[in-house]
Amino acid sequence: MRHRLVIGVHLVITDHRGHVLLGLRPATAAFGALQWHVPAGHLEDESAQQCAVREAHEELGIGIDPDALHLLHTLHQRNPDNGHARLQLFFGVDRYTGHIANCEPDRCVALQWWPPDALPASIVPYTAGALAAITAGVIYAEAGWTT
Repeated sequence: MRHRLVIGVHLVITDHRGHVLLGLRPATAAFGALQWHVPAGHLEDESAQQCAVREAHEELGIGIDPDALHLLHTLHQRNPDNGHARLQLFFGVDRYTGHIANCEPDRCVALQWWPPDALPASIVPYTAGALAAITAGVIYAEAGWTT
């Protein structure tokens, strides 16, 4: 059987202090309800960089040149609840145009900058793991796979 997986594209946007932008998911969210998460989306019929550019515009109202993206971390995970595989790509953003705004208030109830060494307790677990890995310089990790 061929392996099928969902690809998630994540934006790691930092400010001049090195704080990372997180959004709080609403209580009604099917995934990560009332948890903080980096801006992200699922890959559609597009490249990963095109997805990152699209998500930045849709969620935050900012423009990103694909050349301003750099891959920071890749997480290959298997969901413990349903066994589905996911490949999570975390892109750093070197620069963007426009001003960050919450353009999807039905999917994000707040945006906030967090120091990487003091992330909120209510953060999506794999997001916390990926941000810790990025801080440590780890570019690839796996989770949920049995050996």
